Amino acid sequence: MASKKSQEDQRAGAEIIHGPEDCYSHSLKLLAEVGFPKGVLPLKDLEECGLVHETGFVWMKQKAPYEHFFVGTNTLVRYDTEVTAYVEKGKMKKMTGVKSKQLLLWVPIVEMSIEEAGAKKIFFKTPMGIGRSFPITAFMDEEEKEKKPLEGGSA
Repeated sequence: MASKKSQEDQRAGAEIIHGPEDCYSHSLKLLAEVGFPKGVLPLKDLEECGLVHETGFVWMKQKAPYEHFFVGTNTLVRYDTEVTAYVEKGKMKKMTGVKSKQLLLWVPIVEMSIEEAGAKKIFFKTPMGIGRSFPITAFMDEEEKEKKPLEGGSA
C-alpha cells in the first residue's frame, strides 16, 4: 500500500459538500462540467461529496450501497457506499466503487469516457482493459434528451 496515496493526501485541499440536497446538485453540476449525462451516476442518499480541483479527484459517499438497473442498456450496476474517480473533460478514470453485473459476475468499472463533444456513445472499461460502449441517451433524463437535438451535434 506504500505506492497508494493515503486518503488524506488524495483529499488535501478539497472542496467538501455535506447533505443530500447539496451533494445531489453538486454531483449533477460536476457531471455536466465533465460532459456526462445526469443519469450515469444515479447515487442515492448522498451524505458527502468532494472535489480536489488541483488533481481532479472526486468522491461521493452515500448512506448504503445501491444497485441500479439501466433499462436502456439492460445492465445492473452496483455503487458502493463510496465512489471515487479522477475526472477530466470527457473522462472519469481510476474509478472505485462501481461494478457491473456481467453474466454471473460483478465486474469493476474503472473508467468511463466520451470521446468528443457531441459523441453518441459512452465507453466503460474494466481493469483488464476490456470495455463496452452504450448510447449516451441510455443515461440521459428526459430534459437532456429534449435538449440534445437542439444542440445540433456540432463540436
